[in-house]
Parts: sequence; structure tokens; C-alpha cells
Amino acid sequence: MGKKVTIHDIARMLNLTASTVSRALNNHPKISESTKELVRKKAEEVGYKPNPIAATLRTGRGKTLGMIVPRINRDFISNVIAGAEQECRQRGYSLIICQSEEEVEREQEALRTLVQSRVSGIMISISAQTNTGKHLEAVINEGIPLVQFDRIRPELATHCIVNDNYQAAYYATTHLISQGCTHLVHFGGPSYINIYAERRQGFLDAIAQHEGIKYSITEPAITREKGEAAAWQLFQTKESCPDGILAASDYSALGAMLAAKKAGISIPQQLLIVGFANEPFTELISPSISSIDQCAHEMGKTAARLLIDTIESPRKFVEPEKVIIKSKLHVRESSTRQHVPSENNAVPGPS
Repeated sequence: MGKKVTIHDIARMLNLTASTVSRALNNHPKISESTKELVRKKAEEVGYKPNPIAATLRTGRGKTLGMIVPRINRDFISNVIAGAEQECRQRGYSLIICQSEEEVEREQEALRTLVQSRVSGIMISISAQTNTGKHLEAVINEGIPLVQFDRIRPELATHCIVNDNYQAAYYATTHLISQGCTHLVHFGGPSYINIYAERRQGFLDAIAQHEGIKYSITEPAITREKGEAAAWQLFQTKESCPDGILAASDYSALGAMLAAKKAGISIPQQLLIVGFANEPFTELISPSISSIDQCAHEMGKTAARLLIDTIESPRKFVEPEKVIIKSKLHVRESSTRQHVPSENNAVPGPS
């Protein structure tokens, strides 16, 4: 096998300095377009392949980003990853994915792995067990840019990309009441995680706008198993049996539906259900499940864009930005007793 071509070889061929060739290949703004084109053509002609490991060791910063997610096998998360990867690819970055599997220790381990791999920055959606941001703050203190998305620790000074969870829950609860529900239950998640606290508050505030609504909250209940067990318990007596459920995840909504089927409770005649995330199965099962679409692809693209902008910013400090992405309520069979104007309703913004 022949000797690998280096930037020094290309520099000698073109009578340029190695630093000029390096800058041209990295699209440096101070290099003219004609020189960039000349270098690129020669690099392609001689089969030059960049060495990302050497570049990282030389500059202390490579073109690789890390992303930590709770679980990869969720449609919402896979679409976030797809959006982030698309943005990374367009801007010349690669992406390493780690999953915490909802465990804070695995999340900390993933952070250590990414830091040791010398990634240029990290995107993260925290685990269900993460009730502190100290391990994330340690990464920030090492000078590694961090962007949070979906589930965040709000006390940290980082870019954040979130859904309008409060408004989405408020609107979904109002929808259930408009369909005739008078006894509602919210299946929530851990209250120390932002998205579940916001959904819980949206549920409560919507109920406060209507008289005579009975309600209760069950948490944590974000898995299918927890949703099914919680619903089955509620169905045991007439007093605790609701006529409407707002679930903080589609999986607990599915669990509630399975429990209702076992208990002989018909949907939507006796019970209405709305979930969160708009997982693919929600429109494939019968009855189809109404759900909040969280625009995951846009969230991923935005997270990657903000992270790369921070990395490439010439300024030493970038003011943290909080981006709120609008959600959509997809009204399907599980929450429809009366006529609704649209099958794809944008959730109104806060007044």
C-alpha cells in the first residue's frame, strides 16, 4: 500500500504553505474561494483523506458531537436524533449517540465517555432519575459546550430546546372537558423533571377554568406497565373510575387502554384518553389514540444548530437561549365523542 498523502504533500504540489492548505480544506473565511477550490481539486485528485484523530490532538477540538438520550427505542427520540444528525452532516460534524436507559449512573458514565473521547460539545435529554444538575455543571466547567433538549435542568446556564408542555397539556385537558368529561385523571412523570411538572400544571390550570370537574393525579406513570396498573386500580370502584385520562406519555396511555379493555370499559363511549409524543402506534391501533405531537425532528435540528453555533462562535461567551417549539394535538378516536373541527390541531400559544 502506498504512502498516505498529507497536507504537506499537497502544499508542495501547489507551492503553498501547509497551514494555507489546512485552512482551505476547513473552509476558513480568510482563504479565497479560488484557493479553496484549487486545494480541494488537488486533494481529490491525489486521494487525500483527513485524519480526524490527528486533527483533534493538534487543535484540542474535533468535528464530533455527543448526544445522550433516555432511550433510543422511542420514535420521539429517534426523530430528535435524525434531526440532529441531519444538521451535523450539513455542517461537517459527526455524531456519537449514548443512552442512559433512564438511569442517572449510566448518564454520568456516558458523559465521562464523551468527555474522554474529546467531543466538541454535548446534547442531552436527562434521565428519569436525574434530580440534580451537578454532573452536567462539571462538564460545563471543563469548557465543553452543552445543550439541553426536552428534559432539562433549568438551573443550568445552557441553551435549551423544549416543547410548550404547559400549553399542550392545558389544551388537551380543555379538549377532554369539551367532549363531556367531568372526572379526569392525569398520569404524570417525576415532578422534578421540567416536562412533567409543566404538563401537570397545564392539566391543573385547565381544570381550574371549569366548575364541577373532579380530578386526581397519579405519578410516576409514564410506562405502559405503570399506566396499565394505575388505570386498573382506578377502574375498581365507581368513585375512582374516571371518564377522561391525560397521560404524560403515549405508553401510559396505551396501558390505560389495555386496562380499560380488560375491565370492559368502552373507549370513547365511557372513557376518553389523550397521550403525549404521537408515537406511530397511536394511529395504528383501534381505537386510535389522540396524542400531542412534539415536533421531534425540529427539536433535534435546533439543538445541533445551537451547539455548533456555540462551538464555532468567535465570542468567548454566548448568551444562553431557550427555544420553545409549538406542539400539535392530533385528535383521534380515543377522545372524540362530539364533532371536532380538525384532525390536526395546532396548540394555541399562551395568551
